[in-house]
Parts: sequence; C-alpha cells; structure tokens
Amino acid sequence: MPDAGSGRVTIRDVARAAGVSHATVSRVINGGRDVSTTTRRAVDRALKRTGYTPNAHARRLAGARPDVVAFLHCVQIERLFADPNINRLWLGCSRALGEQGIMTILPIGNGQVDAALMFSARAAEVADLAGRHLPLVACGLPAGHEDEVAYVTSDDRGGARKMVSYLRERGRGRIATVTGPLDLPSGALRLAGYLDVVGAGDPALVAHGDYTYRSGLEAAERLLRQAPDLDAIFAASDVMAAGVIEALDRAGKSIPGDVAVAGFDDAPVASAVWPPLTTVHVQWDRHPGELVRQLWRQLDGDEPSGVVLPVGITVRASA
Repeated sequence: MPDAGSGRVTIRDVARAAGVSHATVSRVINGGRDVSTTTRRAVDRALKRTGYTPNAHARRLAGARPDVVAFLHCVQIERLFADPNINRLWLGCSRALGEQGIMTILPIGNGQVDAALMFSARAAEVADLAGRHLPLVACGLPAGHEDEVAYVTSDDRGGARKMVSYLRERGRGRIATVTGPLDLPSGALRLAGYLDVVGAGDPALVAHGDYTYRSGLEAAERLLRQAPDLDAIFAASDVMAAGVIEALDRAGKSIPGDVAVAGFDDAPVASAVWPPLTTVHVQWDRHPGELVRQLWRQLDGDEPSGVVLPVGITVRASA
C-alpha cells in the first residue's frame, strides 16, 4: 500500500512489500547484478503487487551522469540574485557540475531536465517537486519529506542556540530577534533555537522578517518601539542584520555599547557593514560539493539521505 497521504506508490512501499532495503529495490529496477535471484524475484513480485511505476528519469540515467541539472529556486525572481547565499550556491554548484561537462540551468518554464537541485522551498513546493519523480536534492531541510528527498543543510537550530547563548554570556539580558520566514524550515528552526535559550520569552522581543535588508530595518524599528530596553538583537540572516544596524544608527543607539547585534550565515555583508558583524558561520563552501555528492548517490540507486553540516560563531565588533 502507498504511504499514507502520498497518493502514489513509492520505492519505500515496494521495499516494505519485498522485505528489503530501498537501495536493493533501486538496484533491481536499474538492472544491478549484485542481487540474488531470490531477492530479485521478491522485488519483482512486490513491484507487480504494488503497481509501482519506475522513475523514468532515474532509469534513463542509471549508471550515467545527467546532461542538464536544474537549479530550482523557490523565491521571487527579483530576489534571487539579491540573496548572497543563493549566489554562492549557484556559482559553486555550476562549477562543480561544469567540471564534469554538465550544464546547470535556471529553468523559467517546464523545459526538460535530467535532475534538480532545489533551494528555498516551502513544504508545498517540496511535495510538488518530489511528486515529479525527478532525481532531486534539496539545499535546506525538506520538512516533512526527509525520507524521500535527499538534502544538505546546516544546523540552523543549533546555530541560533549557540549565538543567543553567546549573547547571554556577554551579559545581554533583553535579547530580541528578527526571524526569517516561518514557512521556511530555516526560519522556523532559527526561531526555535532562539527560544531554546530565552524560553517562552517576551512577545515584544520578536519581530518577523523575510531575509531582506528592508525587512530587517523595519523589524528593528518595531522592536525599538515595543521593547525600548532591549540590549541585543539576533537577526536570522546577515542581510537582515545589516538592516538592523541601520535602524539602530538612525535611532542614535551605539553598537555594541547600547545594543549588540548578531546575524546568521557569515555572508560577505557581515564583514562589510560597520561595525563588522558577529554571526553564525555557515560552511557555504562545502554545500556545493555535498549537494552534488548527494545527487550522484541518488542516481546510483542509494536511498535518499541527509547531511547536516555543523556551524560555529565568528566574533566581530558588533557583539
């Protein structure tokens, strides 16, 4: 029977029916030779019984490499290249795939591609893309689809927890936060990490942003009205933190004397603003290689798996 709520038979259903692993089913479907006759027969029976239809893309690509990989972005096109992290990922993935003669494209319509790397996807978008039976790897946690979509992510919750704990250790008692979009896993997890340290906290110390500079500026202005006694602001991205710094400057607040400021990502803007930004360091240089490795594993018949990269703190003058 298909997974509850999925509406389709997946390779996991076949594996359960046959009593074998996902990877074994994939090897049988793709013609692998290192499978016993008994196991192959069990998988064949399960395929017939479940009515599973093999992924046409994966079958065509089995044992080979794709010609075209789509870079699927799920943000508004006008914001795509304003995001320094997407820029770095796009360039890094294009370079890694280009070294093997594979083209990376930014699809605008429904053109034919062989596989996809997915960024900034919300739950509904992940579900839609997973349902297309396309070899797929997500950058960021594919919330609710971790068992069927391979992914590479950073420790968003742990990073936020480390940063807010650092601010506490530096003597800050009224720590506010500017969240990212809460319908993105990164936004929700970074807020959760903040709450891990402050507890239920004061609602006046929480303002919502969308990872843009303007949203950080406007959220900081709201926080100063709601909680004029705050002494630190943790923003869920460096771009928003840059907006926070402008808002504090306009309000005549010294940084870090009156208010400490911290961000998340260690993007180029973190060292360009004044004062330079204390931030959660994300290993963006490792993401492209890990994403491509996860894609190769999937094309070679391995079951989807996830990689969570550790984060640290880069201390600069803002906190």
